[in-house]
Amino acid sequence: MKRPFTILLPTLMSVLLFLPGFANAAPAPKVTKRQAEAIALKEAPGRIVESDYEKEDGIWRWSFDIRQGHRMHEVGIDAMTGRIVESAYESAGEKD
Repeated sequence: MKRPFTILLPTLMSVLLFLPGFANAAPAPKVTKRQAEAIALKEAPGRIVESDYEKEDGIWRWSFDIRQGHRMHEVGIDAMTGRIVESAYESAGEKD
């Protein structure tokens, strides 16, 4: 008869190897993308050309690049509170 420990150890090691990946996984946002879009467009009317759900400066946020004529306005919305955390114009050719 095999000892349970010899079966459990490889399974436990496999689980432990994958845990660090889960620690960095994005949490589910409390503010939906649609809600965040509405907040962003109220701040900067225009057409959303790019959006991301990203972690920046320690918080998870929705980020929107909004075209306003010939300029691009970036608006960041805290994904947990709906608060505007960034509202800035990007220079021509600038990438964030």
